[in-house]
Amino acid sequence: MDIKKIRDFCEQRWDESVIPELIEYIKIPNKSPMFDPDWETHGYMDRVVDQFTAWIERQAIPNLKLEVVRLPERTPLIFMEIPGDSENTVLLYGHLDKQPEMSGWRDGLGPWQPVLDGDKLYGRGGADDGYAIFSSLLAIAALKEQGIPHGRCFIIIEACEESGSPDLPFYMDALSDRIGEPDLVICLDSGCGNYEQLWCTTSLRGLIGGELTVEILHEGVHSGDSSGIVPCSFRILRQLLDRIEDASTGLIKDSAFNVDIPAKRIEQARNAAAMMGEEIFRRFPFKEQTQAVQNDPAELILNRSWRPALTVIGADGLPDIQSAGNVMRPKTSIKLSMRLPPNCNAKIASARLKELLEENPPYQANITFTPDWAASGWMAPEIEPWLEEAIDKASMSFFDKPAVHMGEGWSIPFMGMLGEKFPDAQFLITGVLGPRFQCPWTQ
Repeated sequence: MDIKKIRDFCEQRWDESVIPELIEYIKIPNKSPMFDPDWETHGYMDRVVDQFTAWIERQAIPNLKLEVVRLPERTPLIFMEIPGDSENTVLLYGHLDKQPEMSGWRDGLGPWQPVLDGDKLYGRGGADDGYAIFSSLLAIAALKEQGIPHGRCFIIIEACEESGSPDLPFYMDALSDRIGEPDLVICLDSGCGNYEQLWCTTSLRGLIGGELTVEILHEGVHSGDSSGIVPCSFRILRQLLDRIEDASTGLIKDSAFNVDIPAKRIEQARNAAAMMGEEIFRRFPFKEQTQAVQNDPAELILNRSWRPALTVIGADGLPDIQSAGNVMRPKTSIKLSMRLPPNCNAKIASARLKELLEENPPYQANITFTPDWAASGWMAPEIEPWLEEAIDKASMSFFDKPAVHMGEGWSIPFMGMLGEKFPDAQFLITGVLGPRFQCPWTQ
């Protein structure tokens, strides 16, 4: 492989062909079905599918077979097959659906507003995960341009990953005879600690969550009359959350949510920490003097990859400050999201979370917790020597630095499903979600 030639080939194609496509893609609000139940009526998902397939057809990759698979009442899936020069099979994965708009975007940026600032393209979905289809095909085209042999490749691009990939198992079953048993699975939907070497994801956290509601009254009453007699629903919420989390440290108390961290993952975290240093927390846009939960980079990496963490991601029943009067509100609802260790059973953890929140309600208040997702995490199988050697060689060839292996804190439900479906496959999970890209305002 001529490294300079392949780098020049990819960079030219990326700048001339891919960047314009990503700019147009960012403009389309094709939110995942969980966030847009009327996605089919709105037609945004089909617009992206049409855009991507038109680009694929213009690439003229020899013998590429392209199909948009549509199962009844499911989101569409782009499926490609490229014949290879051996019997080895590579499965490449990405997704095209997007997270919702969210709030907190930096001035001058927005979810559906593509902004190219230097070498970074801002807007919803570009780095998560619109680039995957372009990267996969560009890599294969680069091999063919140099006449380098490769195994047969299957590329699947789904449209409901941000909803937990509920449609994907049905597509994998429908396509199983055509794909067979892959030797290598490549997923371009993860992150990196910097842009100076190849980063490989060794594990992904699971995710549970739901809506917690505390009701104390049938209607609001004046706080001057009721406070001191009627318990505040917000205070009850604080009590309930204290059952789960140590408010002073953020540590999750119950054993159902915690696991013993494997020694090798601790060693990898320390190695990644040596590479990243304080960048592990300095990359986040902290307000003024705000600090991270601790200063040890290795412990922070383990926190975000192997330890559970609770986040309140939404609330109802609270008026905005301008409209807030001296009223004892009848109820408060919050949306909870808990990240779980990679090998923690999400269904068991979700049931335990509901039990902890609903049992023995303070003041006999009406408390309900309604779970809305439960996705177990994933841990990579032991890497085989041929893949480890190839990863290190690639990182040294293109970056002149060794590859780094690290667990990531987000969830990709597809990986756990594939790990069970293809237990003998090797996995290469990587991505471009790095410094200044991991927050909703820059993703």
